[in-house]
Amino acid sequence: MTTPDNSSIAAHRVNVHAPLGTAPQPQNDPLAFLQHLYHAAVRCALPLEGIRAHLPAVPKGRTLVLGAGKAGGSMAHALEALWPADAPLSGLVVTRYHHTPPRPEGLAQRIEVVEASHPVPDAAGMQAAERILALTKGLTEDDLVICLISGGGSALLTLPAEGLTLEDKQRINRALLESGAAIGEMNCVRKHLSRIKGGRLAAACAPAQVVTLTISDVPGDDPSVIASGPTVPDETTCADALAILDRYRIEISDPIRAQLESGAFETPKPGDACFAGQTVHVIAAPQQSLQAAAEAARAAGLAAHVLSDEIEGESREVGKVHAALARAVSAHGQPFAKPCVILSGGETTVTVRPQAPGTPRGRGGRAGEFCMGLAQALQGAGSIWALAADTDGIDGVEDNAGAVVTPDTLARARAAGLKVDAYLDRNDAYSFFQPLGDLLISGPTHTNVNDFRAILVL
Repeated sequence: MTTPDNSSIAAHRVNVHAPLGTAPQPQNDPLAFLQHLYHAAVRCALPLEGIRAHLPAVPKGRTLVLGAGKAGGSMAHALEALWPADAPLSGLVVTRYHHTPPRPEGLAQRIEVVEASHPVPDAAGMQAAERILALTKGLTEDDLVICLISGGGSALLTLPAEGLTLEDKQRINRALLESGAAIGEMNCVRKHLSRIKGGRLAAACAPAQVVTLTISDVPGDDPSVIASGPTVPDETTCADALAILDRYRIEISDPIRAQLESGAFETPKPGDACFAGQTVHVIAAPQQSLQAAAEAARAAGLAAHVLSDEIEGESREVGKVHAALARAVSAHGQPFAKPCVILSGGETTVTVRPQAPGTPRGRGGRAGEFCMGLAQALQGAGSIWALAADTDGIDGVEDNAGAVVTPDTLARARAAGLKVDAYLDRNDAYSFFQPLGDLLISGPTHTNVNDFRAILVL
């Protein structure tokens, strides 16, 4: 596949792989200041230093590297750079299409990196999962398996349970994405319909020592939720998965329903012998990135307030709540005095609204939907600017990381004949912000600590 060429799109662009530099003064260039904070947040989540801090010792036997996620390529490169040159190292990692970073000059390749589809799995992801599982054959207690796990691994590491086809998994995955289900709910289902997630990869690696290095993209940083926890115990059950499928009215075949009802698809639980002696390290997390952005803001002389790294809920509604807070700060100096920047993270959801037959499908993701909800609720009030973006650099399935909101967003939209309510109704954030030149484009960042939101009140 070729990398999309978005160079002709009028948009705000940020190179998160460049040195960070000094923050622009917020009063002089509010949007450049917000882009600087996003840059700071992403750079904090790059894997090199986190892996360095948790690098395991070279084992008596061989070292096998297995992994999946949007940060898989950069994690593999970091491990190759840090692992002793005279110590054996091999393995396979799968990442999203176009998310393999350029190989650093002079760095020898010892870990194979392949690419597959996200957020809906494809045959390339299934083939990678089959190969990863096959590589665990013949491991001994003298061997070490280093698992590099990051967000996106649930779709990239797809290996359907017995009786389930790839087409079944694609349909169920797509339905979950459009249902508004929380990430924990989606991953509960994914675990129980998989032969590799929910601790099953760890079981396959036994009796080898397993060290999992993970970058968190989930509220609470629970390793059992990140990429559906392929190497950690699972406390959810088949009954939980079935209840979620029924709650969101997602159809499954009678044989699959029977397997869930009987518990035949149950995952390894806490206390299972396959997890004995294993270790898990979260090497980057949303809170760390929010704190890095806050420190960058304070270095520029501005007060910064981190609301939470665990915000969930419908994206547009979260946008409206943030708008109410920003308006209160602007009008009343409560609960924060202005000028200030308000930061938050987490993983919101977008429930895709049914459309009339023949209506074009909306384009966009969580960050863009948040920005539309925010702009709609702000109604141009106060000197308020905002940026929302996914830290992996891709908002949904488009080529933008997110979008920005300015005090005149709605005025410019009206002048262009764009009605924000109509675009919200069809979940079409990309088509709303593109004509305004207010998409944020970074390209793949090679990490993923989920949503990043910054609201500047002057």
